[in-house]
Amino acid sequence: MPAALRPRIFRPTPANLARLAAALRRGEIIGAPAETVYGLAADALNPVACAAIFTAKGRPTTDPLIVHLAAARDLPTVAVTNAAVAPLARAFWPGPLTLVLPKLPCIPDLITAGRSTVAVRVPGHPLFRELIRLAGRPLAAPSANPFGYISPTRAAHVRDGLAGTALRAVLDGGECAVGVESTILDLSNLARPRLLRPGGIAVEDLERVLGRPVLRPAPARLKPTTAAPAPGMLEQHYSPRTPLQLHPRLDAAALAALPADEAALLLVKPARVPALSARGRIRWLSETGAEAEIARHLFARLRELDAGGWRRLHAELPAGAEGLVPAIRDRLLRAAAKR
Repeated sequence: MPAALRPRIFRPTPANLARLAAALRRGEIIGAPAETVYGLAADALNPVACAAIFTAKGRPTTDPLIVHLAAARDLPTVAVTNAAVAPLARAFWPGPLTLVLPKLPCIPDLITAGRSTVAVRVPGHPLFRELIRLAGRPLAAPSANPFGYISPTRAAHVRDGLAGTALRAVLDGGECAVGVESTILDLSNLARPRLLRPGGIAVEDLERVLGRPVLRPAPARLKPTTAAPAPGMLEQHYSPRTPLQLHPRLDAAALAALPADEAALLLVKPARVPALSARGRIRWLSETGAEAEIARHLFARLRELDAGGWRRLHAELPAGAEGLVPAIRDRLLRAAAKR
């Protein structure tokens, strides 16, 4: 791809932040760093700008966008709040928690897939919040990648994945600290708080703050033709182009039996590193097994293996229902869904 057709990566200087904020006010789209994954940002109050997000990603309009705010105090400008919002905002904002609430008329229907609710959060990355503040308006931003592909956690992922689209600029905020998308909690019915997507905040932590249980329905497996209440609910998502097969565990015998044109992703570095790892066929997500480290490296490692030219990928699927495990399982299960 000629360099002229690739977005330019901007260092986070005050001058560049001002320049990118001005571009957002003009209705342009910008690659922006978040603590979760990089987002493809546009003025959330400008339907034409938001339409450019869907076009650049090849994203169906049935898949809604999250609206990002600079501070929790700005929430009443885009959504109807309730008694549960304040304690959650104090505990988790800025951070990887998205709340689904009744929307105000200023939010275009395009952002919400025609629904009466809107997904909102205050991002934890200070550069993203500063970009919102300088732009002077809320920013809609899904992950900054081609629709359905592995989410980006570095500026170069955005530049390379969206080359040739209307995206011209990416703000470099370093590697994403969380590495998986935000937890989405539906608070549109205050009596029945409901998990829509596991993510960077554990559900049990939400329950401690709320003082009540959160409904945890079976993960939705929606088709792209169905209007979703929140992003990340499609059956096949976060997917490498190489077919991915999941396993409860890949021990030394299983790794040794892999065909020569297949590769594997382990949760934890093995005590004895397989000789195959020297050829890039065996990779791992954590040195210690820490959930946060596994989540932070998940998408980057999947991208590395996907670029290796392998016929098939294999990955370990963690067991458990607490902490970040549900988010990691969710991303891997959707990544491995049959096309």
